[in-house]
This record gives sequence, C-alpha cells and structure tokens, in this order.
Amino acid sequence: MLINRVHHIAIIASDYERSKRFYVEVVGCTLEAEYFRAERDSWMGKLALNAEYILELFSFPDTPPRRSGPEALGLRHLAFEVDDVPGTRAELLGTGVACEELRVDPNTHKAMFFFRDPDGLPLEIYQS
Repeated sequence: MLINRVHHIAIIASDYERSKRFYVEVVGCTLEAEYFRAERDSWMGKLALNAEYILELFSFPDTPPRRSGPEALGLRHLAFEVDDVPGTRAELLGTGVACEELRVDPNTHKAMFFFRDPDGLPLEIYQS
C-alpha cells in the first residue's frame, strides 16, 4: 500500500455552529463547502487549513460525549505547527481560549502546549 498523504480529518461536534465558528475564527480555517444531510439530520462542513488540509466538521443528533483522558483509547489529539508557539498561545488566550502552560517536548526539544475545542477535543500547538 502506498499512501500519498492524509486526505482529511473528521470531527463530530455537539454544536455545529459553535464549532464551525471556533475552527474558522480561532484556528483560522476557511469554510469551503457546507451541506445539510436531511436523511441523517446532520450538517457537514468542509474546512480548509492553508489550502492544504481539510477538516470535515459533522453534527449528528444525540451523539455520546467523548470519553475524557488522560489517555483514553482512540485519537489522542490533533496538532498544528506554528513558527511562534508563545505568540500563538498569547493570541489564543486573548480570544478567551483556555490554554495549558508552555512545555518543551523532551524528545525534540520543541515548544508546545495544549488547548481544547468547544467539545473538549485536545488540540496541540507545536513549534515548527
């Protein structure tokens, strides 16, 4: 099997509009397309990040909550690379997003920190 790249990352939100605003206004994605699938009572938004990555944002009625960590089975977190980790943290804090303290990855010695999306999905900012 030869995989070219990751095509998209899918996220299920409890409140589609709230999460769409977060990923557009806070994370910096652009809304490329949006569909309402009546047969599933479900929204699907195609969010682009830097014209390279796609986040698919979904809503479904009555979804169970995400099992909390610290190390729950499944996707652990989604990491975004930036040039200025402390500056990005300050920017997020300025918009009211709670962020963990800055850390240094013990293996790569790169700066990083975690924050959460509106449904508690762990997101990481990582030094380029």
